[in-house]
Amino acid sequence: MTSVKPAHPAPSRTSHWLWPPLLLIGAATAVVAWATLALGTGRQHGWIALAAALQAAWLLRVGGMPGGWPRRLLAATTALAVSGTAQWLIAAGHIGGQMGLPAWLAAPKMGASYVCTLSLLANTRLDLLCLALAPLLALRMAR
Repeated sequence: MTSVKPAHPAPSRTSHWLWPPLLLIGAATAVVAWATLALGTGRQHGWIALAAALQAAWLLRVGGMPGGWPRRLLAATTALAVSGTAQWLIAAGHIGGQMGLPAWLAAPKMGASYVCTLSLLANTRLDLLCLALAPLLALRMAR
């Protein structure tokens, strides 16, 4: 008996368009959660950079982005962007709070070198280590 192949193969259930909105929503949520936690507790919480790196790699996989170097580099870039944006908002929240401004209104008024100086002063060695390891973790996990 010969096997009969269908004329049209079954459609693939993977959606390759889902990763951009997932990544954007996940990154924005991570930044807001990180900044809120840091401003509420008065600590930097650098470990969240590692969680954001894992989240970026996972969302790209779940969203259907094909594996390889583009996915790995996008995950690492997202981890860097989340870390940088969160550090910027945390610094803006502290400085803006002293001037009566919310973080989102103080953030555009701050320069990059000022934010870098404030972040280096506020982060502990463990926080800085976590910030440095986050893109490497994202590269590894987004294979």
